[in-house]
Amino acid sequence: MIASVPSGKGIEGLFGTRDENMRLIELALHVTTRLANGSIEIEGEREAVLRAGQICEDYFALIHEGMVFQNADLNSLLRVVTADPEVTLRALANSGKQRTFGRKVLTPKSVTQRRYLEAIERNDLVFGLGPAGTGKTYLAVAMAVQALIAKKVSRIILTRPAVEAGEKLGFLPGTLQEKIDPYLRPLYDALHDMLEPEKVEKLLERHAIEIAPLAFMRGRTLSDSFIILDEAQNTTVEQMKMVLTRQGFNSKTVVTGDLTQIDLPGGRRSGLLDAVDVLRNVEGISFVHFDEKDVVRHSLVQKIVRAYEKYNEKAGQQLSLKLLEPPTKSPVGEPRDTA
Repeated sequence: MIASVPSGKGIEGLFGTRDENMRLIELALHVTTRLANGSIEIEGEREAVLRAGQICEDYFALIHEGMVFQNADLNSLLRVVTADPEVTLRALANSGKQRTFGRKVLTPKSVTQRRYLEAIERNDLVFGLGPAGTGKTYLAVAMAVQALIAKKVSRIILTRPAVEAGEKLGFLPGTLQEKIDPYLRPLYDALHDMLEPEKVEKLLERHAIEIAPLAFMRGRTLSDSFIILDEAQNTTVEQMKMVLTRQGFNSKTVVTGDLTQIDLPGGRRSGLLDAVDVLRNVEGISFVHFDEKDVVRHSLVQKIVRAYEKYNEKAGQQLSLKLLEPPTKSPVGEPRDTA
């Protein structure tokens, strides 16, 4: 089937840098496209052609209505739309209206990101679970900054466990703060993206923003606060229970983590994994699950996450088959231990 969609203002943006956006549509929907006589001709299977045509029509209509797409944002939206036949570009763009977080203006780049922001607005405890690059921590910090600026809370508490991710860092010189800063750097980076550096420093001096390792939370009651526990997969069961019970009046807590990247020593059970099992049916707590489709870093990151997931699934299947194999027999008919 061949269909034709009239092109219009913003055609360059639809195609993207080196035609990456249109290539994405072609590869995802298995269609071919070409420009001809002021129109985009789309060729392929009927359903795929109709889907691609609807995406192009939605794009030109939104541009005509005054919507402005940054190329990276449009590429992220197209990835979601081409992967989920129930989502339209118009619905996704309209539901992901721009929000202002300090000096940063952001638009949710996936349906899950939008659900995550809405969950944080509605609930006092939210778990954001999923792979790296999905915006879990960044959006949580953005919501915290927004709440602080709007005076909905009086302080932001950012914390994460100080666990080495496979590296042996050895003795770190300097003050206690200098020793723990490397573990907390991603939180500083997100803050400086939202606020002017001078304002961040003033808020830190006034303790309106506090960034500290998890051990510093013990024994405290955190009222009128926006609390973010990052890298929560590396908390122990005891640490997770401790931080969740710090929450006081007029406070929100957002817990973020990736259950595929647990770095706890000695095979200890992750506090995040335990919390998911224990709290899944508690009213007032929201769990938002991200996957590789929500990755908003370089497009290669999405492919890397998917490749690791497939590899781990295959390795798990092979291990299960090996465990089911009967023991081999020795020459005299006795079972031989093959371990």
